[in-house]
Amino acid sequence: MNFNSKEILSSSLILFSVIDILGSIPIIIELRKKNGDIHPGQATLASGIIMIGFFFAGKFILHLLGVDTNSFAMAGALIIFLIGMEMTLGRNIFKSEEIETNTHSIVPLAFPIIAGAGTMTTLISLKSQFEEENIIISIFINLVFIYIVLRSSVWIEKKLGNAGTQILRKIFGVILIAIAIKIFKSRLM
Repeated sequence: MNFNSKEILSSSLILFSVIDILGSIPIIIELRKKNGDIHPGQATLASGIIMIGFFFAGKFILHLLGVDTNSFAMAGALIIFLIGMEMTLGRNIFKSEEIETNTHSIVPLAFPIIAGAGTMTTLISLKSQFEEENIIISIFINLVFIYIVLRSSVWIEKKLGNAGTQILRKIFGVILIAIAIKIFKSRLM
């Protein structure tokens, strides 16, 4: 095993930016208002299963579809770029679907808010840049943080306020744009 703290830190920050659990606090609060309590453990577990499952099966699925990892990484960079633009500009680029269900801790919280298309694409992109064991550790670090945020979302909302939440979204949006450009440039060369 080749544990590398720099890779763990880098991939953790990339996943943290894409998952954007802090930026999702307004959505989490809205879900709680509409449907009652959310279940942090259930949402975190479902998100982890989705992320780890796609992390290991994603490359196989791509192979079945005849798509190489490099092309998928470039497509992922484009999606990450668009998510960053969405966060930075405050515009909706991706269509948001309303799903009425009693399993709101899983749909739409675990999927697609936490472990959505951006997260899955990022995992495949990371796989082309970092060692697998470092990415797995990064996933678990993010899952711990997701659980903490979900568990304390009411407290976080009170402390950050609307302005603080919006500032965090903008900062992470710019970081995502820079990450997307870096991935895209590395794939072109």
